Amino acid sequence: MHRYPRGFARGACLKASGRSRWGLARPRAADFARRVIRRLLVLFLVLAAGTVRAAETPYTYQAQSLNLVGGILTLTGHIRISGPGLLLTAENGRYERGLATYTLTGNVMLTGGPLRLLADKLTINENTGAFTAENVRAGSYPWYAEGAHAEGKYVRGSDSSISIDNATVTYREPGALTPTGVADRFTVTPGGGIQAQGARVGVGAGLPIRLPKFQRKLSDSLLAQVSLTTGYRQTLGLSLDAGLLLPVSPSLRLGGELGLYTSRGIMAGPIGEYSDPEDPARLDGEFRSGYINDHGDKQTDLLGRRVPENRGFISWRHWQRLNEHLTVNAHLNYWKDSEIVRDFKPNQFYPVQEPDTFAEATYTGRNYLATLFTRFQPNDFSTVPERLPELSLDLLPTAVGLGLYEQFHGSAGHLRENPLLAGPALESDRLDAYYSLRRPINRGDWLNVTPVAGGRVTRYDNTHGGLRPGGTTRTVGELGFDAALHTSGTFAYRNDTWGINGLRHLLTPTLSYRYMPRADLDAAKIPPIDRRTFATYLPPLGLDLTRNLDDLPSVETLRLGLENTLQTRNTSYGSRDLLTFNAAADFRFHRAAGVRDVSEVHTTLALTPADWLRFDLYQSFVPQTMALRQINTGLTLRDGNVWGLRFTNHYLRADTEQYAVEASRRLSEVLDLQARLSYDARKRRFNEQAYGITQTLGAAWQLVYTVTVYDGPRRESNFGFNLRIRSIGF
Repeated sequence: MHRYPRGFARGACLKASGRSRWGLARPRAADFARRVIRRLLVLFLVLAAGTVRAAETPYTYQAQSLNLVGGILTLTGHIRISGPGLLLTAENGRYERGLATYTLTGNVMLTGGPLRLLADKLTINENTGAFTAENVRAGSYPWYAEGAHAEGKYVRGSDSSISIDNATVTYREPGALTPTGVADRFTVTPGGGIQAQGARVGVGAGLPIRLPKFQRKLSDSLLAQVSLTTGYRQTLGLSLDAGLLLPVSPSLRLGGELGLYTSRGIMAGPIGEYSDPEDPARLDGEFRSGYINDHGDKQTDLLGRRVPENRGFISWRHWQRLNEHLTVNAHLNYWKDSEIVRDFKPNQFYPVQEPDTFAEATYTGRNYLATLFTRFQPNDFSTVPERLPELSLDLLPTAVGLGLYEQFHGSAGHLRENPLLAGPALESDRLDAYYSLRRPINRGDWLNVTPVAGGRVTRYDNTHGGLRPGGTTRTVGELGFDAALHTSGTFAYRNDTWGINGLRHLLTPTLSYRYMPRADLDAAKIPPIDRRTFATYLPPLGLDLTRNLDDLPSVETLRLGLENTLQTRNTSYGSRDLLTFNAAADFRFHRAAGVRDVSEVHTTLALTPADWLRFDLYQSFVPQTMALRQINTGLTLRDGNVWGLRFTNHYLRADTEQYAVEASRRLSEVLDLQARLSYDARKRRFNEQAYGITQTLGAAWQLVYTVTVYDGPRRESNFGFNLRIRSIGF
């Protein structure tokens, strides 16, 4: 490899006559011969190495043949020009030293970082990186564009730019079903942004949507959502649902959803999403809506009332971090009737079947949290304990000296609850404060004992709905402790089949005690808005953790627990759990009538001997009679993303006995099978059977075919078929 010699192209070809082209005296024959030999030698060395390097730049050249005439280097055959982060290839080209410019033709290819450009002709300046190109095809995943003319500037890193006139742009690989757009000018700006002027977008050759100006980040999606669902259900008839979101700005996507149902009518509504494109963790939100004049068989709602003809819903979710201390979280769910989302948007209904509406602002201080929270009920078909609003302050455990830690919680709020079917309306102004001191006592790393002493004072005013009206002040004290004994053992056991490299057993017996006398004092004067609800698990034991503040029982309870963990070394880092087994039960020294002195024994088990196998179990049984009260199990088998199988059961004595199986199988890169079955052993029927096929078209669309069969009394039809088409990643 040789540097391009300075002054190498300054000589001129001499004629055979004794004078030069300009009439100058002919040089001596010996000098002429020396210069010719020297130049031939240099040219021979260049050709032998196959490379010429510019003296002022770090670019290098390779070609089958080189020719230097009048300051212009001509390159021919398999040209390779490389520089910092840049590679150029072509069939023919030339380099003009005075302009520091290369002009390349014939299968020109430019590769630099994520950018790749193909052209018939390209001119680029080696100093500035500015280039122009003709008949261009360029791409930087996931965007690809082509046009008759392009210009731009290559800079190593993320500051490169390119503009293509009369461009055709595709998202992901070009194809008949690929999102496509045409633009008068398409530009990739420094920093990774994209702009399009005079654009029309669509799919394949269909370009129905006009966007006078389009601007996004290169890494952002083209369309936030494109979906199309068609199918049949007896209650809805033939259906066709379409959804579309378009980028209005880098931070806002707007669109709508339209549903056509032959047995019901037309449902339509706007939808949108918004975020901070520079910092998605700072702002995120979405809203959806729908309205329909329903002329079908609407049946009744949760309260047995006739569902109205005019139906609709609005949902809104918002999360925002205003600064490093203050965050806002809000949800709004307005349903005109209890069945609107279940009937028309089942995918949105099953994850959240009871709509919740609240707003919360949290200020995080150095060792405290201040929260303003409000919850209200815009719907008329369910009962919700409302906060209108509630202000709370939480002091995190803080050292105060002598090994003591203090903890504080205080709140003030207006509470309201309107029962829908029976009972009086409940309402109160509540002022609550909790304070405790804890003193951890540690003996090495094997024993931890933490005594707890605290109290809670709650004032109720303007009460409505208690058995005896009038305000009251309730004071509850708390004494207790939490203790844990840590033991462990290691075993030099190895099993290559299960990937076991040594075993470590962690055994931790735990013991907790709480004494809260006279907690139910003046219960008749307190509207039970925050009250006890049905649960099959052990309730929180501490006074600071209880949620049923308006329905406190007197407590004197000892909780005994046992935690087991079996671990092995992880092949990459740390350890992994092979087995965990925990058990706990309460011994009640003070209990209400009809409550046993010893609670059910609750156990949990998780067995994960390998990545492809997991078994989990929860059960509770009555120790006095050894009767099984509840058992839930799950067994998961999988082979990466090739296939998966999961069995589950849910059993609650005298209430539920159900079994379910879910299976998936990948047949190819574009075809997957799924199945889900749910069996009710008490009713002796399959409540649900669902069979589906997922097909990927190109790299842009996913088709999901689903057949569902239901049994038993429910709103859904006994049979349903859906075909859902949705976009993948654009």
